[in-house]
Amino acid sequence: MTTVSPTQPSDHDEAGKQMTATTERPATTPAEPVPAARPAKFRRRGESSPLVSALSHGALVVASLIALFPVLYIGFISLGPDKMDYLHPGAIFDKATLSNYSKVLFDTDFFTWFGNSVIVAGGTTVFGVLVAATTGYAVSRMRFAGHRQLMWTLLVTQMFPIAVLIVPMYTILSELQLLDGYLGLIMVYSATTVPYCAWLLKGYFDTIPVEIDEAGRVDGLSPFGTFWRLIIPLARPGLAVAAFYSFLTAWAEVAYASTFMLSSGKYTLAVGLQTFISQYESQWNLMAATSVLIAIPAALVFYLVQRHLVAGLTAGAAKS
Repeated sequence: MTTVSPTQPSDHDEAGKQMTATTERPATTPAEPVPAARPAKFRRRGESSPLVSALSHGALVVASLIALFPVLYIGFISLGPDKMDYLHPGAIFDKATLSNYSKVLFDTDFFTWFGNSVIVAGGTTVFGVLVAATTGYAVSRMRFAGHRQLMWTLLVTQMFPIAVLIVPMYTILSELQLLDGYLGLIMVYSATTVPYCAWLLKGYFDTIPVEIDEAGRVDGLSPFGTFWRLIIPLARPGLAVAAFYSFLTAWAEVAYASTFMLSSGKYTLAVGLQTFISQYESQWNLMAATSVLIAIPAALVFYLVQRHLVAGLTAGAAKS
């Protein structure tokens, strides 16, 4: 019988020591994570660098100052009490006054001129936009014989300068006994604004789905009822641009008004402005004050329609 010496370790003791050593061995510290490389910064589409942005904003500021300088200069000259102050604008700071405005308003026929301009500009805006809208809608929706030739004919009429048209128009108005009258001048201005406005509105009507017209016909509307009740409300931006263009054309025009309006009681503002220039002198201070007063209604109209201008001008850009 074999005996095991007490000093000789057994196999079980060796295995236990190995397990104990393995258990008591300290855990290995995990390695520190390596920081990931920062991804390169990419600009989004349409996003420009700071340098390009600064240059573009600087160019816009310079362009704005160039556009505003003549307006601000006229407003500043209108504060000078003497008619020759425009030659020495620095002296106006010490003697600026509003006397020129009071003289224009109360010592001239300004309110008569203003009323005539409102009648002519308002009549041109309403009549011109109505004719241009119906023309543009007809060409956009109806395929009648010569519809393309009609639009090209309207475009060709814009090629003739005022100097060429003023004599035949004078003859026509004289034969129709419309000289020195509001109606004759409104017709002349409408003939000037309708071609451009018809092209503008035709492009805008092309962006309105034809299905709207078909839905109106299904509901029993006539073609004019569909145009008036469904299309016109959707075409407000385009109509606003056409109305603004027509208003400015009639409000600031000089050549036709000074030729066709023969009596001083029918002068518009642009023609009345010329009364401050005579053979011997020019009252530049009063002209500057009148110019500021003329610009105020135009600026007001622009403020009322400006939210429609961008949409109205760009809506028909993709279609013709």
